[in-house]
This record gives sequence, structure tokens and C-alpha cells, in this order.
Amino acid sequence: MEKFELNLDSISKYGKSFYWAGFFLPFKNKDNAFKLYSVCRYFDDLADDGSLDNTKDIQQAFDHINNDKTNSINLFFQLNNISLTVLEDLVKGLIQDQSSFVIESEDDLITYSYRVAGTVGLMMMPLLGVNNNEAKKNAIDLGIAMQLTNIARDIYEDAKMGRIYLPKSWINDITIEDLVSKNLPLHKNQIIMNALEKLINLAEVFYQNGYHGLKFIPLKTRFSIFIASKIYKGISDKIKKQKFVYSHKRVYLNMMEKLFITIFAIPSFFTITNKSSHYQDIRKKFSHENI
Repeated sequence: MEKFELNLDSISKYGKSFYWAGFFLPFKNKDNAFKLYSVCRYFDDLADDGSLDNTKDIQQAFDHINNDKTNSINLFFQLNNISLTVLEDLVKGLIQDQSSFVIESEDDLITYSYRVAGTVGLMMMPLLGVNNNEAKKNAIDLGIAMQLTNIARDIYEDAKMGRIYLPKSWINDITIEDLVSKNLPLHKNQIIMNALEKLINLAEVFYQNGYHGLKFIPLKTRFSIFIASKIYKGISDKIKKQKFVYSHKRVYLNMMEKLFITIFAIPSFFTITNKSSHYQDIRKKFSHENI
């Protein structure tokens, strides 16, 4: 098992949107948020180190952290009142990725997105100074929204790694070979585009649920989370603007686009907590979301 090392440089490389938003966090909150990101990155690297199945390494790494109260990650979680049970949910999502699992339904998609991203929303709460349990469902949903954006952005990249996150109920008999093909039949391309539109529309609902909970975040850390969500949502909006065309080119935001989104988000930041619609109950309750 590899030894965990705090690597803040990896954030600027792998978590560009998170790193951008981190500029607006007070130093202590940013330091802790980046440490949490490093923990998540550590497990991501274990999951994607090129081997066929890294389940054993991932599980052993978590067990070591969980059982050793003097472990640096365990101490960090204790100090900041973060539940290791929630981290275990994230680990379950990464282990799920080690096998050729099939996401059959929208519910499966949401459950997977909770594990690999909604959990991060929960773990971020105490680092941002949020102590209202009512905010947990919003934190989860914002994380899910961002993951749905990631999935929409990375359909081709994921297919090259042998993974499909679009629900089978949406894409029928579309295969990995179809997703990486340069000569995709028009009817199959339309199926993928329809699924992409569903994905972006579903993400929109989860973003709105996330915005509904911004009022629970202290003002000093609220703007950073708002900007992070706006940057991610900007990718969704760009896919939508491109009319959900399926392409092998990854959709991303350049520095100028991020800057424009940040500037134009400032006026709406002061009214978002008043404009956000009511919370939409569109998912099941997860067993560990209120621990």
C-alpha cells in the first residue's frame, strides 16, 4: 500500500475548477479543503493506477486509515469532525469502478454519483463551517450535480477506459465500441445525444437543490462554493449550447471563460439564496447522509 502524502500541487493539475474556487476561501478553510481533496485524490490514484483490479489495495488503504487512530488522515478527520463512514461510502464507489459494473437505471446513476461525489459534499461541510443538518441533503445534491457534469463531459474518455456511466435504460444496446467509434451510425448517435440531454437536465435539478442550501454556508466560505458550482455548471451549459452533440473532444472551460463566469456570477451571488426554488425531492435518502 502506498503511503499517503499531502500533495497540494495535484489540485492545480487535476482539480482545476476546485483550485480556482479555492482562491476565494479564507486561508484556514482553503488549507483544510485542499487537504480533503488530497485524501480523495490519494484514493482516486489507487483506483486508477493502471492495474486491472485494485479493489484489494483500495480496501486495505481505507482499513488501515480507519483502524489506526494515529494515522494522519484519521487524525485529520477526527480534528475536523468528518465521518470516516462517509469516506467509506466514497471508497465503495471507487471499488465499484474496479469491475465491469452496469448502471442500469437513473437511480443507479444517482447512487454511484453520491458515492464518488455527494460524499465529498458531506465531508466538506464542517470544513466550511456548516453545522446545520438540514444542509446535508443540499451538499450531497451539489456533489451529485457536479459528478453528472463530469460524466457528461467524459463519455468518450470513460469509454476508452471501458466504462459507461449512462444508464442502460437510456441508451439501450449502445456499447463501448459504439462510444469510441469514429463511424457511429446516425440513429445511435441520436440515442447518445438524447441521453446526454437527459443527463444535463438531471444535473440542472441537482444544481438547483444545491443552490437551495447555500444559505446554510457562512458568508466567508459561501462565495467559493458558489463559484465552484458555477464553473462546473458552466461546462454543462456549454454542452447544452452545443446542442448536446456527442463528440470525442472533451468539453472544458478555458481561463477566460472561467473569469467571465466568475465576474458575471457576482451579482447573482447576492440574490441566489432568495431566488432558489424549493427543494425537489428527486432521490432516495442515503443511509449515511445524516450521521
